[in-house]
Amino acid sequence: MTLLKRYVLRLFISLKYITANVVDRNNGRIVATSSTVEHSVKQSLECGRTCNAKAAAIVGEVLAMRLKVEGLDQVQVNGIHVNVNKEVEKKGFKNHTKVWAIVNGLKSNGVKLILDDNENDSSC
Repeated sequence: MTLLKRYVLRLFISLKYITANVVDRNNGRIVATSSTVEHSVKQSLECGRTCNAKAAAIVGEVLAMRLKVEGLDQVQVNGIHVNVNKEVEKKGFKNHTKVWAIVNGLKSNGVKLILDDNENDSSC
Protein backbone atom coordinates (compact mmCIF):
# COMPACT_ATOMS: atom_id res chain seq x y z
CA MET A 1 0.00 0.00 0.00
CA THR A 2 1.45 3.35 -1.06
CA LEU A 3 0.14 6.57 0.39
CA LEU A 4 -0.15 9.68 -1.74
CA LYS A 5 1.29 11.80 1.05
CA ARG A 6 4.33 9.70 1.79
CA TYR A 7 6.49 12.29 3.53
CA VAL A 8 4.85 14.59 6.07
CA LEU A 9 6.29 17.39 8.22
CA ARG A 10 5.29 17.13 11.88
CA LEU A 11 6.00 19.90 14.35
CA PHE A 12 6.14 19.87 18.13
CA ILE A 13 6.21 23.35 19.59
CA SER A 14 6.21 24.17 23.27
CA LEU A 15 7.05 27.41 25.02
CA LYS A 16 10.59 26.17 25.57
CA TYR A 17 11.43 23.87 22.63
CA ILE A 18 10.75 23.39 18.92
CA THR A 19 11.10 20.03 17.16
CA ALA A 20 10.48 19.33 13.48
CA ASN A 21 10.29 15.79 12.05
CA VAL A 22 9.82 14.50 8.52
CA VAL A 23 7.93 11.21 8.74
CA ASP A 24 7.82 8.48 6.08
CA ARG A 25 4.21 7.35 6.36
CA ASN A 26 4.80 4.14 4.38
CA ASN A 27 7.34 2.83 6.89
CA GLY A 28 6.18 4.79 9.93
CA ARG A 29 9.66 6.08 10.66
CA ILE A 30 11.24 9.49 11.12
CA VAL A 31 13.48 10.28 8.17
CA ALA A 32 15.03 13.51 9.47
CA THR A 33 14.66 15.58 12.60
CA SER A 34 15.85 18.86 14.06
CA SER A 35 15.22 20.41 17.45
CA THR A 36 16.24 23.24 19.73
CA VAL A 37 16.95 20.53 22.33
CA GLU A 38 20.04 19.45 20.34
CA HIS A 39 23.27 20.73 21.81
CA SER A 40 24.63 22.12 18.52
CA VAL A 41 21.41 24.04 17.76
CA LYS A 42 20.94 25.22 21.34
CA GLN A 43 24.42 26.75 21.49
CA SER A 44 23.78 28.88 18.40
CA LEU A 45 20.63 30.38 19.93
CA GLU A 46 20.01 32.98 22.57
CA CYS A 47 16.65 31.62 23.64
CA GLY A 48 16.78 31.83 27.37
CA ARG A 49 13.53 30.37 28.67
CA THR A 50 11.55 30.61 25.42
CA CYS A 51 12.20 29.98 21.75
CA ASN A 52 11.15 32.51 19.15
CA ALA A 53 10.72 32.63 15.37
CA LYS A 54 14.48 33.00 14.89
CA ALA A 55 15.00 29.65 16.63
CA ALA A 56 12.24 28.12 14.48
CA ALA A 57 13.96 29.36 11.32
CA ILE A 58 17.23 27.76 12.41
CA VAL A 59 15.42 24.48 13.10
CA GLY A 60 13.98 24.65 9.56
CA GLU A 61 17.42 25.31 8.05
CA VAL A 62 19.05 22.45 9.95
CA LEU A 63 16.22 20.10 8.92
CA ALA A 64 16.66 21.18 5.28
CA MET A 65 20.38 20.36 5.42
CA ARG A 66 19.64 16.94 6.89
CA LEU A 67 17.04 16.25 4.19
CA LYS A 68 19.62 17.12 1.53
CA VAL A 69 22.06 14.65 3.08
CA GLU A 70 19.33 11.97 2.97
CA GLY A 71 18.56 12.90 -0.65
CA LEU A 72 14.98 13.90 0.17
CA ASP A 73 15.13 17.62 -0.55
CA GLN A 74 13.29 17.20 -3.87
CA VAL A 75 11.46 13.92 -3.00
CA GLN A 76 10.97 11.97 -6.24
CA VAL A 77 7.48 12.89 -7.52
CA ASN A 78 5.75 14.56 -4.61
CA GLY A 79 7.23 16.88 -2.04
CA ILE A 80 6.98 16.93 1.70
CA HIS A 81 3.42 17.65 2.79
CA VAL A 82 2.70 20.32 5.39
CA ASN A 83 -0.69 21.25 6.82
CA VAL A 84 0.02 24.57 8.54
CA ASN A 85 -3.49 24.99 9.94
CA LYS A 86 -3.42 21.51 11.49
CA GLU A 87 -0.01 22.10 13.05
CA VAL A 88 -1.15 25.40 14.56
CA GLU A 89 -4.46 24.05 15.85
CA LYS A 90 -2.78 21.07 17.52
CA LYS A 91 -1.62 23.19 20.43
CA GLY A 92 -4.11 26.02 20.09
CA PHE A 93 -1.56 28.64 19.10
CA LYS A 94 -2.95 31.95 17.96
CA ASN A 95 0.29 32.91 16.27
CA HIS A 96 1.52 31.15 13.13
CA THR A 97 4.94 32.83 13.24
CA LYS A 98 6.99 29.85 14.44
CA VAL A 99 5.31 27.41 12.06
CA TRP A 100 5.81 29.71 9.06
CA ALA A 101 9.42 30.36 10.11
CA ILE A 102 10.13 26.61 9.89
CA VAL A 103 8.31 26.32 6.54
CA ASN A 104 10.18 29.32 5.12
CA GLY A 105 13.49 27.96 6.43
CA LEU A 106 12.86 24.72 4.54
CA LYS A 107 11.72 26.48 1.36
CA SER A 108 14.64 28.92 1.31
CA ASN A 109 17.06 25.98 1.46
CA GLY A 110 15.54 24.27 -1.56
CA VAL A 111 13.22 21.69 0.00
CA LYS A 112 10.11 21.00 -2.09
CA LEU A 113 7.06 21.50 0.15
CA ILE A 114 3.40 20.98 -0.64
CA LEU A 115 1.08 23.05 1.53
CA ASP A 116 -2.06 21.12 2.45
CA ASP A 117 -4.38 23.69 3.96
CA ASN A 118 -7.55 21.89 2.94
CA GLU A 119 -9.96 21.69 5.88
CA ASN A 120 -11.74 18.61 4.47
CA ASP A 121 -8.58 16.49 4.22
CA SER A 122 -9.22 13.43 6.37
CA SER A 123 -6.32 11.26 5.14
CA CYS A 124 -3.76 12.79 7.52
